Amino acid sequence: MMDTMQGLKRTKYCGEFTAEDIGREAVACGWVQRARDKGMLVFIDLRDRTGIVQLAFDDRTDAELRAKAQTVRSEFVLMAKGEVRRRESVNPDLPTGEVELYVSDLRILAKAQTPPFEITDKTNVKEELRLKYRYLDLRRSEMQHAILMRHKIVKAAHDYYDRNGFLEIETPSLIKSTPEGARDYLVPSRVHPGCFYALPQSPQQYKQLLMLSGYDRYMQIARCFRDEDLRADRQPEFTQIDLEMSFVDEEDVMTVNEGFMAHVFKEVLGVEIPTPFLRMPYDEAMERFGSDKPDTRFGMELCDLSDLLGGCEFKVFKGALEAGGSVRALNVKGAADHLSRKEIDKLVDFVKAYRAKGLAYTRLTADAETSSYEKFLTDAEKEAIRGRLGAEKGDVLLIVADGNNQTVFDSLGALRVELANRLGLIPEGKFNFLWVTDFPLFEYSEEEGRYVAKHHPFTHPAFEDLDKLESDPGACHARAYDMVLNGCEVGGGSIRINTPELQERMFEALGFSEESARAKFGYLIDAFKYGAPPHGGMAYGLDRLVMLMLGKSSIRDVMAFPKVQNASELMTQCPAEVDEKSLRELSIAVTAREEAE
Repeated sequence: MMDTMQGLKRTKYCGEFTAEDIGREAVACGWVQRARDKGMLVFIDLRDRTGIVQLAFDDRTDAELRAKAQTVRSEFVLMAKGEVRRRESVNPDLPTGEVELYVSDLRILAKAQTPPFEITDKTNVKEELRLKYRYLDLRRSEMQHAILMRHKIVKAAHDYYDRNGFLEIETPSLIKSTPEGARDYLVPSRVHPGCFYALPQSPQQYKQLLMLSGYDRYMQIARCFRDEDLRADRQPEFTQIDLEMSFVDEEDVMTVNEGFMAHVFKEVLGVEIPTPFLRMPYDEAMERFGSDKPDTRFGMELCDLSDLLGGCEFKVFKGALEAGGSVRALNVKGAADHLSRKEIDKLVDFVKAYRAKGLAYTRLTADAETSSYEKFLTDAEKEAIRGRLGAEKGDVLLIVADGNNQTVFDSLGALRVELANRLGLIPEGKFNFLWVTDFPLFEYSEEEGRYVAKHHPFTHPAFEDLDKLESDPGACHARAYDMVLNGCEVGGGSIRINTPELQERMFEALGFSEESARAKFGYLIDAFKYGAPPHGGMAYGLDRLVMLMLGKSSIRDVMAFPKVQNASELMTQCPAEVDEKSLRELSIAVTAREEAE
């Protein structure tokens, strides 16, 4: 039979013991990090979420109590009472390393099997095993630090927005399915056979309706769900810091949220973030960095060579320009000794993942020059390219040409970041914020054969583009803004449409019939008829913000129970089949699908 806590209460967390406690009686509890049995001396490192304190037993300890301590193993759950005393051998690497608890009462509250991996921060265990036993992985101080930081960021958000007049209001988790973006997660209704709720991709429409309802400033720590493919910074369920404001323009929303970032970085990390943030139009971001979320911590900007090659006979460049595309390049300064021909061949495969057909290069080493394309150019064209790129000995010039400008931007933008990571060009501990503004309102979807909203269909068009909504939708810009941190979109938002007439025009531009628009969004259009104030807002990806603030490479490292690449959870083995009775109650029939050969 295990011991109980009866008669004892914890008086101090393990990581809180200091020299000021010497001579005092204390009670601590937690898990055994490790135990060291030296015969008449027994030492146990006791761990909780705050840190570690050493429990000590010696030749003056009651023999029965010392024998009990000798039975303790890693991950046993203990409660210990004793006197705090100074350690004979101080451990300077441990915050509690000056003291130890000399134990007079030891309770073994639970025993533990040998865990499948050691509960330490420096672990080489595969992530799959850590996620299968996530409850053990969460005992590691590295994970506990991340979860604590997440808590502090949420608290800072509550404090800041409350101080600035925002009300926290919950919105529904079972909503109407109105897919226009990522796929919805659907929830069958038992009482309405054949009908489904959707889990919210965001609280977008509800928070707009709250503005119409007169609540003026809203915020929420909102759970959101999107059935989309996973990446390092994306999960099927995630958390947003969501907000909306009435009687505002872009400047008002950006100013309030620059203040939030300055507040949260100061409170959580002790880092001063200067405001206002740099602002960059979308077109400039794409031209300079090949990305609408540029990492400005390093240079290596894209360079447009198209105007230099108007009469070029090299078919790769000529074909791209004749198709209406472009020829653009990166100069990787001083990289010739780091990027061998073999490494450059690997980079060709890298850009092909972004639909580029290839990667032209010139490598200028100290004793030789090699190029995959210069022999096809005139001397004037070759020198013009080198001159514009500022090429010098030691540099590597990398060029992508394509008839689709987006392919050029995507491939070179991704290559720029990949090379910066490989070559160590990104400074550590630096936080570069900027706003990307003036986004296109629409983008053309080849798959759907129509324009789709770049952000969502409730974004207000730029005033100067209102007359182009039907005639030239591809030329329309949005009153939208994204907050970018170190090359990641950490939050985004827009000024919203607030009149039924403009919202109906927007749906028409997106290819919705009047009947389809009313079926999906009729309640919103009708609501606008009762007086909606000008309003706008934004939402932060909380998981992504925590990841960036902690310098992690994946949001899985800052979430308690994340999913893996195929959207399953290894610990509970979900999703899983349900029994026939449950399916019948929900009026659902499952059609078996044969696996493709």
